[in-house]
Amino acid sequence: MIESKLVPNMNLFARIQHTKLDTQNSVPSFRMSRIEKPETADFKAVMSGLVENLNKDMNAPDKLMKELAMGSESVDIHDVMTAVAKSEMGVSLATQITGKVLSAYERVMQIQI
Repeated sequence: MIESKLVPNMNLFARIQHTKLDTQNSVPSFRMSRIEKPETADFKAVMSGLVENLNKDMNAPDKLMKELAMGSESVDIHDVMTAVAKSEMGVSLATQITGKVLSAYERVMQIQI
């Protein structure tokens, strides 16, 4: 009687997706079904979101530095240096993405119809 209370009353095998790699019915795949739905956005929405995030990341070190200068105990110099490094990486990534997009645009424009 005690053992039956310890067994969970859930059917996990019903949530497992079966793939082509399953071998007959002996061992099922352990790929779980997705709960969230992937959202597809257009190129303009993706790029504007990246620019907004980059803008926030670039403004974060200044804001943290002001708080540190005002004597806020919630901000440490480590937080400021981390924000600066994140901002530098964001600018570098944005520069590389811009170069790749322009290169792809130039290639498309060179295609003759």
